[in-house]
Amino acid sequence: MAERYAARSLLRRVLGAVLSILLLGGLMVAASTWRNGQQAARQAYDRILLGAASDISESIRIQDGTPVVDLPVSAFELLAQAPDDRIYYTVRKANGEMITSVDGSLGIHIPDHRGGATAYFDAELNGEPARFIRVVHRFAERDFSGPVEVVVGQTLRARKAMTAGLVRDTLLPMVMAGLALVLIAWLVVRTALRPLEAITEDLAQRDPYDLTPMATDRLPRELQVMLAAMNRFMGRLDGQIDAMRNLISDTAHQLRTPVAAIRVQAETAMTEAEGSGHSRAMRRLLSRTRSLGDLLEQLLSRALVVHRTDSVSRVPVDLREVALDIVERNDHALLTPGVDLRLEIDETPVMMRGDAFSLGEAAINLLGNALKHGKPPVTVGAGQYGRTAVLWVRDAGPGPDPAIIERLGDRFNRNAGSYEKSTGIGLSIVQSVAAAFDGSVQLNRDKKGFSAALVFPACVRRP
Repeated sequence: MAERYAARSLLRRVLGAVLSILLLGGLMVAASTWRNGQQAARQAYDRILLGAASDISESIRIQDGTPVVDLPVSAFELLAQAPDDRIYYTVRKANGEMITSVDGSLGIHIPDHRGGATAYFDAELNGEPARFIRVVHRFAERDFSGPVEVVVGQTLRARKAMTAGLVRDTLLPMVMAGLALVLIAWLVVRTALRPLEAITEDLAQRDPYDLTPMATDRLPRELQVMLAAMNRFMGRLDGQIDAMRNLISDTAHQLRTPVAAIRVQAETAMTEAEGSGHSRAMRRLLSRTRSLGDLLEQLLSRALVVHRTDSVSRVPVDLREVALDIVERNDHALLTPGVDLRLEIDETPVMMRGDAFSLGEAAINLLGNALKHGKPPVTVGAGQYGRTAVLWVRDAGPGPDPAIIERLGDRFNRNAGSYEKSTGIGLSIVQSVAAAFDGSVQLNRDKKGFSAALVFPACVRRP
């Protein structure tokens, strides 16, 4: 059932909703119209009964001490306005003596109404429901004194016909208007769905690798919001695919040379006899293997960082803890044993919004570059300067040439002294992390040496 409901088109849902509203409204209007029609018919025909009973009552006269009735034609003309209804009338004295009646054997039960001279009541007339009126005419003459009761009634056929006619006359225009509204709703929905059909056709005709943003011009506001979200999603997906392509390209580009060199050096080591030549070949093989391991770690680190910066939510991070964690992990001792590594942080938190893991990977790469290409002592620190939170690594060396600094962060960028020891992937990771969290990378040379810093907007401190 849920799958069937989910598969229904938007057009059917809107039309179904419109029809449901119209049906519900029609039922409410029909019930209200039926009730109002009954009241209108009752009031109209009750007046006819009252007019006929009043005419008969006014025609009563006292003759020789006895009430006499000359039934007026006007009374029957009034009752004739409901030609299909059966009528009843009777005139009697207070003691129940019949003066005149259409059929005294009908035995209509007339309730006693002592509250007034005129009263309506319902009863059956020849097995049909009927409406009656009782009018009392009081005489106070010498020959006769007392009340004379006039009862007039008729069945309810005309009343029901009048009620049905009122309901029919009211609902027929509503039905026509409802059909017109459904047609208009269908046309409006079809027109509103044309942009969706165009978007669907555009997506169906696209190349699977085409993730360029879709145009949002001349579209309804709701569709612009949807397409904007879709474009952002495709942008993130394109970034992930681009990162995957770069990883594959980087892996293929970087692994080809060291793997070939390892194979050649392994073959050389096998052919070398035991001695100094064999030991030198084994050292070269070991060096190549370590270099390949470092390269693989950087490639995987870059892929992981790019993935996390796009998928992990930002949380408040204290850059002091990132710097402290790098120093306490002591991973630098494996790369450069005995190096003079220092930590420089304040007591005040240095807060920004980001991902602690990605920031740690970026800082590790900054530290690795300083250890490989700089001069001790190497310092890792964090601090807040105005509205910026800074995580930095400084060494005592002069740093690379200005021309090389301009190209730092490009993948596979090597200087003259690094050869295969540097690929530029480390600073590429740093720049990716900085861009992901609205920051930047700043490289500076001063009297203390060369520093590389990650600069981010600081979190606003609340008192």
